[in-house]
Formats: sequence, C-alpha cells, structure tokens
Amino acid sequence: MGERFYVTTPIYYPSDRLHIGHAYTTTVADSLARWHKFLGKDVFFLTGSDEHGQKIQRTAAERGLTPKAYVDDVVASFKELWQALNVQYDDFIRTSDERHHRAVQEVFQRIYDNGDIYKSQYEGLYCVPCETFWVESKLVEGNCPDCGRPVELVQEESYFFRMGKYADRLLQHIEDHPEFIQPETRRKEMVNFIKGGLDDLCVTRTTFDWGIPVPIAENHVIYVWFDALTNYLTAAGFPDDRQRLDKWWPADVHLVGKEIMRFHTIIWPIILMALGEKLPKTVFGHGWLLFDSDKMSKSKGNVVDPHALIAELGEDPIRYFLLREISFGQDGNFTKKALVERTNSDLANDLGNLLHRTLSMLGKYHGGAIPAPGAEETIDRELKTLAEETCQRTVELIDDLKINDALAQIWRLVGRANKYVDECAPWSLAKEESTQERLNTVMYNLFEVQRITALLVKSFIPRTGERIWEQLGIEQTLANTQFSDTAWGGLRPGTQTQKGDPIFPRIEWAEEEPDAAPEPDKAPKAAAKESAAVAPKEEEDAGIVGIEDFAKLNLVVAEVIAAESVKKADKLLKLQVDIGDEQRQIVAGIAQHYTPDQLLGRRIVIVKNLKPVKLRGELSQGMLLAATSSDGTLELVTVSDAIAPGSGVK
Repeated sequence: MGERFYVTTPIYYPSDRLHIGHAYTTTVADSLARWHKFLGKDVFFLTGSDEHGQKIQRTAAERGLTPKAYVDDVVASFKELWQALNVQYDDFIRTSDERHHRAVQEVFQRIYDNGDIYKSQYEGLYCVPCETFWVESKLVEGNCPDCGRPVELVQEESYFFRMGKYADRLLQHIEDHPEFIQPETRRKEMVNFIKGGLDDLCVTRTTFDWGIPVPIAENHVIYVWFDALTNYLTAAGFPDDRQRLDKWWPADVHLVGKEIMRFHTIIWPIILMALGEKLPKTVFGHGWLLFDSDKMSKSKGNVVDPHALIAELGEDPIRYFLLREISFGQDGNFTKKALVERTNSDLANDLGNLLHRTLSMLGKYHGGAIPAPGAEETIDRELKTLAEETCQRTVELIDDLKINDALAQIWRLVGRANKYVDECAPWSLAKEESTQERLNTVMYNLFEVQRITALLVKSFIPRTGERIWEQLGIEQTLANTQFSDTAWGGLRPGTQTQKGDPIFPRIEWAEEEPDAAPEPDKAPKAAAKESAAVAPKEEEDAGIVGIEDFAKLNLVVAEVIAAESVKKADKLLKLQVDIGDEQRQIVAGIAQHYTPDQLLGRRIVIVKNLKPVKLRGELSQGMLLAATSSDGTLELVTVSDAIAPGSGVK
C-alpha cells in the first residue's frame, strides 16, 4: 500500500449558517488534501455535520419543524458554501446517516461489554448550547466556562463511561508522541486538565429523543459528543469494512478549533483506547478568526458572511487571505480592508502583475512563444537555486502545518522574479541583436519560475493556478501534475502562451462612510473649497510656498531591495533602497501598515537630499512619501516598474 493521508475538519453544528471562521478551518483542510495529492499520496478528506442534541431539537420545535427537516435545510447551505469556496471533500458525513447510527451503537456496545460503561443516576449541570456537562467548580461566575451562558440542573438516569481508568495511559501517550497534540501550548493545557482529574463521563440522555438510541436501554439516546466524535471512524469504514478501516485509520490530522480541543484530545482518544483502536496521529487546535480583534458571534452582530465576499471578490482571494494572513495555531484578525490590501499587494501587484507584464514582453519580443534558453549567468543560477529551494522548503513547512510560512516562501520567489525583471531589463536586451540570446534566457527563466509557481499555489488558490497555467499555454492538464513536475526545466521551448486579462485587477478600496451627518468642524471637501475661494489672503499666509522652495527638494524613485523590523520599535521598519547610483538605508514609521515582505520590489518615492538622522540607533538617509487618509490609513506613493530607480520626480 502506498502513502496515504487522512485529514478531517470538525463536523459543524447546524444551529445556523456558517461564517468565515468555519470557512477558515475547511479551507486549510482542503489545501492540505490537495497538497498531499500533489505529493502523490492517496488522500481522504472528510467533513460533515453534527446534527443531534437537545439544542437542535429545541431550535427545530421553535420553528415548527421536525429536527430532521430543520437540519436538512441548514446542511444544504453548508454544501453550497463549500462548493462556492472550491472545497473538494471526499466524503460529507452526517450524524443522522444510518451508517453512522450503526457505528456509534457498535462503539457503545463494545465499550459496555468491556465493562467501561455502567448505569447510575446523574445530577449535575449542563450547558445546552455547548452540549457539555460541568462540575460546579469549573463554572465561571455560575456560567459555562466555554460560552459564558447559564447552565441547567439535570437529573436523570444515565450511563457513564469510566474516563479516569485511562488517564495515565493517555498521559503516557502524549509524552511519547509530542506530535499528537499541536500546537505545544494546547498540549500543555490538555496535560494540565488531565492531571487535574477526570470524572466519569455521562454518555446517555433521557430528557429528549433527537439522537442515536442506546442499544441496551429504551428511552436513552447517546450523548452528542460520544456520537459526534465517532464520525471519524464511521467514514473510515467502521464497523462494516475492516479492509477500508485498516487503510485509512488512524487519521493523520484532525483539524479543530481550540475551544473543542478537550473533546478531541481527551474524550476521543479514551474512547479509542477503550475500543482497542489506534489514536489519530495529530490533533491540531487552531485559533479563532476574530473580527476587528473580537470573537465572531451572531449575538454581537459581527459575523462575516463568506458568500457575500466570494460573490464580490471570488473564492481565491478569500482562500489566500485566510491561509496567508494567519499564523496557523494562533488567533487571526479579519477585516475587509485587510483582505483587500492583501489581495492588492500579493495577488494583484506581485503575482498578477508579473504574469501580465512578462506576457506582454513575450508577445512583443517573441510573438508569445517561449524561447529556448542560452548560456546561464550567475543571476540565472541564483534564480534557479531559489526556485529549487522554495519547492523543498514548501514541503517541509507544510509537513509542519506552517501554511502561512509556506505561502510566504512561495511569494519570496515571486518577488525575486519581479526583481529579476528589473535587473535583467528585457526591454534593453531586445534593442540589440548581440543580446538576443541573453534575452531568450531571461524570458525563459521568468516563465519557468511562473510555471513552478502555478504548481506550488494550485493546492491553496486552485483557480489562480489554473488561470496562470492557461495563460502559459501548457498542454498538460494542471490537475494531472505532481510535485516531481516542479523540477527546473519543465517548460518546453516553443510553447505558445495565451495572454489574457490580468488575473487580479487591483481593487479600489473605499471605507464606508457613516450614516450620520458630518460634524461642524469636519465640513465636506466641496464646502472647504468654496471657503478657500473667498479667502485667498488667509490661504497665502497659511504656508503657501513658491516654486523655488519646492525645487530645493530632490525627489527620486527608489526600489525597496530589503526590509526588516527595527528592534524594540513597534512602528519602525528599516528599508534598504536602490536609487540608481547608490543604495541607502531609510527608517520609516510604517510597520503598522506594511509588513517587510509586502515592500520588497516596490518602487517608492523618497526625498533624497534630506539631512540624515538616527532613529532608535539606526541611520535614516532620506524620507519616503506616503498619503494618509482621515481615518489613519496610510499608503506609500509608488510608481510602476517602467520607471527606473533613480529617476527624478517633478
């Protein structure tokens, strides 16, 4: 049997439509599944819906529906979202499926037969929204510690699972397999929770009937978490298909939100231990996707509808933002402004502009056909080496689930290709007959980098990979490519490219204005202009300069060739810039608006003849120009790549 990869999302609770936070988890899982297929593995990607429980039954009753009719409608919306987001799962499991009922009842029966489930009376505190039992000592001000809502006192006959019996064995497994709970901060939390003592788990309910019946007791249904966690086994073939189960189990990665880590790293592995099945290799608890630094919730009115974003921008900008902007495992912040800025910077300016301008050059110099490369120079070998290193480093980073770092690595290659254009200046090479071979080499290298880039990004932004591939004119179908195709030299000379429209037109961003009327001291611009027309004398005295004063400033175009943060200075970035005849260092207070990698290769405007100063111990030899809006948004003054570094600005 060849290599295989089994990845899961949590199965989502159909209490309402999904928001952008759910899209985050599923986009990561889809990208991992696509990537491992690209590596040549047999892949199984599972997602689904967790449909039972008291909360669903109550919600359905409030709307005059049966629980099944209610969840059918909501689950259909889940599938619509995954289709819109270009998510290609292999199986969508529903806990209302008959196959799942059989699996859960079999799990319950086997563990009961082993003596690990017993009947008793339960009296305790229960959070209906979280479907979770709590002891009073774990409550926060009398409320559920997870969601903050009130808990209910429950008294009923129940069956209990002997969790504590397996605590030491689970702790030993965690110690022996540090990769089991990731990231490390979550592992420490779970270890401390286990060491605090595990109570036996109530695993049946009698106060409602929307659930899977207990096989040994009438009027009992199985506790929703015992039911839901078993889905990962059901889809892998349990209990009817042992051959399938042996192929796919254990799962390689369970992706879950940090708020449900306890269920997946304590209850679930103990169920598996009692059942005699292997534990999943890794449970990765990612952070929350926040909205303006606040957790999304319908009660707060800050839930972001992914359908609206996809309709406006397309799915790939959403996918790229979620994967690139957030360090996987940590909380991330979502704003539409940040989404637009990331799209314009990385997708439009870097990737899309590289493709469009090089295709324009190729059309002009070679009729759109890929030329055969000639002799290599040092700069060509450096580009080739970076491409090879990028491919290998991407594999390593994805293996460590560092998807945002992997994308940053790929974009370093894209940035280097943009710089390679400027350094090699194809427009100059095209002018002389003696440099035609050199031109051929440069153009071939640029398109070979873009071929490799399309291969590397197709798992994360699949539509973009396809669009690049189509414009490159490559006959082989992108879907049929594998990682071995990233080897340098795979682009066939003579390939006829198919230039199209820019794959990412720049998005013009405008903040929405508040509905309230402007304050008296914030008059509209038109009114201010009218006032100026009747008061020329005051304006003349308010800092107006003559042309001779402006002429004292030496403004030039500078290309950013390196950028980094300044230690112990949250607002400062240190830039190395090329101004044609020399390189300089500039320190600028733009760290809250740009990351270092967003600046590489940009052509900005600077004041060349400004007196040098030291900022936080770093020499600054000039000042860059930027525009700032009334809300504090800052954007650098830039020019296109057609204007060479050192060019004067007048």
